[in-house]
Amino acid sequence: MLKPKVCVLRTAGTNCDKETAAAFKLVGATPELWHINSLLEKKRCLDNFQILALPGGFSYGDDIASGKLFANELKFKLAKELQEFICQGKLIIGICNGFQILVKSGFLPGNSELKQNVSLITNDSGKFEDRWVYLKASGKSVWTKDISQIIYLPVAHGEGKFILEDKSLLNKLEQNGQIVFKYCTALGEPARYPDNPNGSTQGIAGITDVTGRILGLMPHPERHIFSRQHPRHENLKGKKFGQGLAIFKNGVEYSIRTS
Repeated sequence: MLKPKVCVLRTAGTNCDKETAAAFKLVGATPELWHINSLLEKKRCLDNFQILALPGGFSYGDDIASGKLFANELKFKLAKELQEFICQGKLIIGICNGFQILVKSGFLPGNSELKQNVSLITNDSGKFEDRWVYLKASGKSVWTKDISQIIYLPVAHGEGKFILEDKSLLNKLEQNGQIVFKYCTALGEPARYPDNPNGSTQGIAGITDVTGRILGLMPHPERHIFSRQHPRHENLKGKKFGQGLAIFKNGVEYSIRTS
């Protein structure tokens, strides 16, 4: 396989679908933009895709809570199709609103009952946070392969505070290497506001399932695929690509290797 196919799934209120598709195209994939109704009405299926992407935005206007209505559609109407997709060893990425969708549908951190045991709630600041943040990569995921340095990405959300059902679950995620991104300072130290823009538990900014193939993160890697998107791009002379691009590249290269 030369070009893995990516389904970028959207609905009313999604607004980062084209940027996400552009990032995947830049690293050699073939993205297609689909409305969720195509799956709900059985007009299309995911069989021919290797990657499913849930982009950022405000799906259904964030009615009830961010990502909740979209999450319910995945959980109660498309669970079988998505579980088959996952069982085939394929990849899923959820960015910002997509991360909210994955946790509220139970696909992250993941369990057989799709029981929600983590969430993303209103920022401690009580306001929408739109800023650039530093992230430290760790854990085990195909999406974060060889990303060992501190990276710099933008966030834009009102409900990004990561919380867990209990401390035992936090310990489990840490032991399994499922915590793959944490907010940090420019020096890699534990972050406080505003470096931790939402008050997330342990500074958690992104997690995976136990396989490392399903990734959810609040920052927007698709908004830093070129160096000129960096707020201090004049200091990045000689660099063409941004630090977010590696995440998409890892997903595409993994799909090529395993298909």
